[in-house]
Formats: sequence, structure tokens, C-alpha cells
Amino acid sequence: MEREGTMIPQPRQVLFLLVLLGVSGEASEPVQFSVVEEMERDSFVGNVAKVLGLEVGDLSNRGARVVFKGKKEYLQLHPKTGDLFLREKLDREELCGIAEPCVLSFKILLENPFHIVRAELIVEDINDHSPVFLDSEMVLKIPENTSPGTVFVLENAQDLDAGSNSLLNYTISPNSHFHSQIRNNSKGKRYPELVLDKALDREKQSEITLTLIVVDGGVPPRSGTVQVRVLVVDVNDNAPMFTQSQYEVQIPENSSIGSKVFTVSATDSDAGNNADISYTFLHASESIRNIFQLIEKSGELYLKQKLDFELTQSYTIDIQATDGGGLSAECSVIVQVIDLNDNPPELIMSSLTSPIPENSPKTVVAVFSVSDLDSGENGKIVCSIQDDFPFVLKPSVDNFYTLVTEGTLDRESKAEYNITITVSDLGSPRLTSEHNITVLISDVNDNPPVFSQRAYKLYLQENNSPALHIGSVSASDRDSGINAKITYSLLPPETGDLPLFSYISINSDNGHLYALRSLDYEAIQAFQFTVRAVDGGSPSLSSQAVVQVLVEDENDNSPFVLYPLQNGTAPCNDLVPRAAEPGYLVTKVVAVDRDWGQNSWLSYQLVKATDPGLFTLFAHNGEVHTARPISDRDTIKQKLLVLVKDNGQPPLSTMATLNVLLVDGFSEPYMQFPDAPKEQVQMNSLTTYLVLSLASVSFLFLVSLIMFIAIHLWKKKRDATDGGHFNPNGSFPVHLVDVSETGTLSQRYQYEVCLTSGSGTNEFKFLKPIIPTLPPAEGSGKESIENPHLRNSFFFT
Repeated sequence: MEREGTMIPQPRQVLFLLVLLGVSGEASEPVQFSVVEEMERDSFVGNVAKVLGLEVGDLSNRGARVVFKGKKEYLQLHPKTGDLFLREKLDREELCGIAEPCVLSFKILLENPFHIVRAELIVEDINDHSPVFLDSEMVLKIPENTSPGTVFVLENAQDLDAGSNSLLNYTISPNSHFHSQIRNNSKGKRYPELVLDKALDREKQSEITLTLIVVDGGVPPRSGTVQVRVLVVDVNDNAPMFTQSQYEVQIPENSSIGSKVFTVSATDSDAGNNADISYTFLHASESIRNIFQLIEKSGELYLKQKLDFELTQSYTIDIQATDGGGLSAECSVIVQVIDLNDNPPELIMSSLTSPIPENSPKTVVAVFSVSDLDSGENGKIVCSIQDDFPFVLKPSVDNFYTLVTEGTLDRESKAEYNITITVSDLGSPRLTSEHNITVLISDVNDNPPVFSQRAYKLYLQENNSPALHIGSVSASDRDSGINAKITYSLLPPETGDLPLFSYISINSDNGHLYALRSLDYEAIQAFQFTVRAVDGGSPSLSSQAVVQVLVEDENDNSPFVLYPLQNGTAPCNDLVPRAAEPGYLVTKVVAVDRDWGQNSWLSYQLVKATDPGLFTLFAHNGEVHTARPISDRDTIKQKLLVLVKDNGQPPLSTMATLNVLLVDGFSEPYMQFPDAPKEQVQMNSLTTYLVLSLASVSFLFLVSLIMFIAIHLWKKKRDATDGGHFNPNGSFPVHLVDVSETGTLSQRYQYEVCLTSGSGTNEFKFLKPIIPTLPPAEGSGKESIENPHLRNSFFFT
């Protein structure tokens, strides 16, 4: 579409780098132009080329244009001269209302190379509006006992002009009771006030009529007047009071006309007419009076017109409550308009380049801007295109976007792209608009291999057989012939910690992966590597994928008992007092399993026990507790056989043996306990027989000991008489144990035997080898016999 004084630029490529240049230029201060309101159409505004420091011909060559937010264009650019002209007469009050300064933002768009310049058009005010009072008459009710110096607030005048043109000064007509003064509020507004100079007397004068004159600050100044009627009333000593000085209320912008907005309420302690309160607007603008309706008697505030958040976000309404005696109170109602998502986002296309070569670098295909009149989340915009297209949207500044090619294109696969740009806001519900463009691709061929997955995960059971096929990777190439022939290879690991090539190999033709050796889960649980796919083109193109191999555990380890240690040595005993109550913790079987997961979940089972009913075993933690009180009939030595089993398939198990001694107390040595009889015989008739049997056994033992000593002495005497058969320097008989220095055990080595609890004091506790290295024999054979070093038998102590 052609405009007056402009030309349509030919399609061309705009590099993405130039977009970045445009962004950097956008960060500078905006270029400013100014114009006085009410200027005629086609009035000269300024010269763009001169402001930007460009030659006049550069604007036409670079496709310069002016872009305003929205669809309305206020300025027209002549690209050959660079002059800006007004498209229409501007009214500052219509465009900006009371806002000062009145600024219209726009963009100067240069397409080749792409560059965006921020610009502002400042619309200056002229004094074309006179100040006016919204009410034709003001009525003040003043009690007659009001003290001089009391101040009464009057309604202010409205002036649509801005700046000094809206600066209002108020004067009151000459009189003997009042004078006027001006008050500035926190927002910079000027309000008139009436100050009582002389006490009133209702009996002398019940009504006073004054004229309030307002003059603005324009040149020449404009003025307005309003009549002020002062009604002198009887005394009223209690003014109305609001519960709050300020109220806040929220109302959706789609509220229907007649909806109740809020209700203000004031109270008055007086009675009768003095307590009769009426509510009126105070300092309300014409727009507030047109939008809201205030019920005088009830203080109810209703909606008279539809609200639009995009025009006004909030209203501050001052309300005055006046009782029948003329006393009043003020409050403010702040009405916040809640924004609704009622404006769909808009897209304005600025430029489009087509066709584009498929081997071109990242190229700007289109430039467009988006806007949404809503605010907050409702005004936030998200742009998107189809995911499977090789294009990407790049955000610029001020809601400008560029459509840029992403990667290389392939015309053999797709020579034309019908792209749908979807613009959605973030409101609820979301509003969406779409814009369709067609991009043609010129022919160049370039396609790298593509893996079916960017990352692979394979599972391998431990104890696998070597050369086992564990999985495959696959890549495809859209080219044909030699360019589509793919070769697979393993990339060396980044660190040398993992001997990758001793674990895995790959078939270069089809991507099949093989395990070179058997893996042990307890040694390595997982490892990963990178596979590279290279096509046969020149130059070749390649891609990579990560493969993670997870080794799965087998139940190949039996449980191992840590306590009690089952190492073949004589086990020590666990002691249990006979006074132990049921549930007494005797000991705990501690076991571990090198496997993982449920293969390492252990359970404990009591397989065999000396007294099965005396102890109980917890299946999950291996704790052994007493199941009942211990009686005198229970055997001192208790032996428990525990089965420790894992949860694998099939389960593996280990046996553990526990020895428990029942003792009367922990203070006595547990090795001194004799074997407990299987039955405690307590009959008095057996006592005599036991004493006699003990005496007989003792007598026989004494006789045997005397005979043994006599025979031993006789043998020694015979050996001495015969010259002896023992040669200190000779060899020991072959049936004796070698405990010399040259043997495996030292002659001074002692053997300490930890016996079972049933061993009595009559059994040996220590086994000592007492055959030392004998010194050379000196003297007679008798001395040799009497020497204690010649004893070659084992003593039991």
C-alpha cells in the first residue's frame, strides 16, 4: 500500500546484527518535536533527517517511516525531504485531558539497515477554554454563632487547559462579612475558601448573596462567575462525623449501569433538623458527576455510565455530609476500577522479506509490533509461531518483534512456509489474535545427521556375557547418496578415569552397542559416553548423543554376618541374667548384604534353639529377646541357630550361631558356671547317696594319684640307672608337636581357650607348651632328671 510522498521498499535481507544495532540506538534519549494545539492539517512539525544527522536521500533509501502505537497516525513523513507534517488538527484536551505535558510517543523506523529511533511529539496548550463552575449556584448554611475567622470551603471551577492557562485565582464580591482566600491541596489544585470576618446575626440578615469570580492564568485571561448564597441558621453545635476519612472500593470495569458502588454514612449527635444529614459531591468534576450518582438522603453511590479501565483506572470522589444546621464533614471515596481482559492484542506488520536462501545466516524475515490496551497480566503479550518451523521470534524494544531464521533451511524438504504468528495475552480468559505470512525458500542443500534422541538410557543386567548387544543409537540424514551415509563412533571421555573402550564398543554401520566384558554392579552402577554420527559429505557434518548405561543388580551376594562373627574361632557367649523379664534384649544379629534394593533386604529366622520357647527373634532387625521368664529348669547353655535371608530371587541365606549363658548375676565369672543338671532333684532321700558317691570317687582318685606318682618316680629312677634315654641334643619323638624356635610357633607362645559356659573348674583353662630349648646336660643323670626343664608333658592349670 503506497502513501503520499513515500515509496514501498523492495524486499531485502536484514541481518540480525542490524536488529541489535537498532536496540542499542533505542536505548538513547527520544527525539522530541513540538507543536501547538489547534494547528491546521499539513502544518510543518520538523525535519527528521536534520534531527538524526542523515542526508535527505538516506531516509528514502533506508525506507524510513513513522509508526504510532495503535492504528491512528498523527504525523506524515515525506521521505524525500525528511519533513514531518500534521495529518489532522490536534486538540490537547482531547488527547491528554489534564495531563501535563501532553506527549505522544512514536517510532521512526529505518528498515535498511534496521534501526528504531524513539521520538516524542509534545502538544503545547493554548488558552482556549474559560474556567467554569459546574453548579449555577452555591448555597452555604452558616450558624449565626459561628466565630469570625471560620473558613468555609467552596466548590472550585474547572478549566480544561493546562499549565499556566489553568492556574485559577478566585475573588469574592465586596461585602462586610466575608473575604476569600485560596488553598492549595497536595495535588497542586487551587480551591477557593470563604472566611468569616464579622459575626452573623440571623435576626438582622438571614441571607447574604455573594458573587465568586474565577480568572485563569492565560494571555489574555479568561474568567467565570457563580452566585454564592449564605443562609444564616440557628445554632447547631455538633457536626456530622464519618466513620472513616477515606474509603476504598473496587469495581469491575464491566459493571452494569445502575450498579451500587458504595454507601457512605455519617452520624450527628444533634436531634431534630440539626441531625438530618444530606450527602453531596464536593469538588467533583463533570466526568465524576456524569459517571456516578449520589443519593442525597442515603449516601448511596450508583454507577450512571459504563466504566473503561483503559481510559481511567481510579476515581477519587469527595463527598460532603451536611446536617440541618449547616455543619458538615468530608470524606473521600477512592473507586478502583478492576481491569478485565476485554481487549484482544493487535499485531502490525512493518516489513516482510521473501524469498530467502536456505544457506543464508540468521536473517530477519519480518518486523512487526504488538500492543494490548489492557493492563497488568491482561496487557502482557506472548508471541509464538509453529514449533516445527526453522524460525524464531526475537523480542526487540517497545513491543517490537523480529522473525529470524533459526539454523539452516532445506528447500528439498520444504520450499514454502506458511507461518502463523499467534499473539496472546496472559489474561483470564486469554484473548488471541493471529497473523499469517508466507515465506519462500530458495534452493541450497545442507543437512547434518540427526539422532532420534538427544540422550539414550540403556539397562544392563550385571554378570552379563561378553559381546552382549545392549541397545542401539540411530541417526538420520535428510540428504541422499553419500551425504546420507552415516558412520557411528565413540568419543573419548573427557577424563581418563573411566576406561570406556574396555567396556563398550559400537558398530560403525548401524549404531549397535555391545558390552565387551562382564560387569559387576557392586563395582560400577552406571556410566555414560558420547556417540558421534558423521555423514559422508564433504565437508562432513556430524552430531552427538549421550548414552547412559545403568547396570542392574542381581542377587549374587549372600548376607554376611557381622555379629556374632562366624569365623570358626570359639565364639564368646552372651550373658542373660536369670531374673530377666520377658522382652529382655539378649543380643542382636547384625548382617549386611552387598547387593542393592530388595536384594539387600534382610530377614531373620530362628531355625533351631536349645529351648525354642525361651527366646524370640525379630524378623526385620535381628534382635533376640526373651519370650518368657527364665526358670531354674532352663539349661545354662543355650544355643540358637539363626537363618539370615535376603529378599532376592532366588533368595540367598547365611546361618549364624549364637551361644547364650543363663547366669545368676553378672558379677561372677561366667567361665565358673558348672553344667546345669537337666533336672533339679530336691528329694532328701538322695542326699545320702550323693555324699557316699562323692567320697568313693574321691578315695579312688587319691589311690590312683598315689599309684601314678609311684610309677612315675620308678621310671625316672630306672632311666637314671640305665644312663637315661633322653638326649638333650637329640631329636624329639616324631609323634610330638614341634614347638622349637624353628617351628611355626614360639616356645613361649600360650594358648588361651575360651570354653563353653558348661566347663567347670576341673577342666583346663590354659594350654601351655612347656618344652623349652634344653641347655647342655651337666653333671650326673640324676641332676638331669631332677631338673624342671626336662619335663616334656603338658600341664593343665
